[in-house]
Amino acid sequence: MKRIDAIREIVNEVQDSNALLIANIGIPCKELYSVCDMPNNFYMLGSMGLSSSIGLGLALSQAERKVVSIDGDGSVLMNMGTLATIASQAPSNYLLVIVDNGAYGSTGNQPTATSMATDLAQVAKAAGNKDVFEVNDPEALRKILEKRNSGIIVVKAELGNENVPVIKICPDEIKERFMAEASRQ
Repeated sequence: MKRIDAIREIVNEVQDSNALLIANIGIPCKELYSVCDMPNNFYMLGSMGLSSSIGLGLALSQAERKVVSIDGDGSVLMNMGTLATIASQAPSNYLLVIVDNGAYGSTGNQPTATSMATDLAQVAKAAGNKDVFEVNDPEALRKILEKRNSGIIVVKAELGNENVPVIKICPDEIKERFMAEASRQ
């Protein structure tokens, strides 16, 4: 499965809901934008490693709304403390999807530690997270997304980026429309 396949499955599950969707920096944002641009998508354009933290903060402040963060293995490795914070807070409305392709895809596909020895599902469990799942195909991801409002899903994906256009919305507009959507009940 490619990262864009995982993104499509996530979008299919949340696009008709009131969920807020946070996308990891770089190409994952562009892939989400190309699959389905919505006001409730927040495209991270300059803060690697913080998609999971921003999603957690939103979930804690917006307890009535489902929040889904799409993060990458490189970003989670950069901010592994977020896994412990997610475990200690354990919001029932927060789902973190880590797309693990073993590379820093947005900067040239340099290998991450997950391409060698690090297992992010085991790290998430060791940090205290109770509901951690690992999948490697769209059908398995779809089944978990249909059943879960919270937890962590590690999606094992193929190396590579989809050839998608740049996001044609300026950062201020992304922020303003997302803030308006996030404040809507």
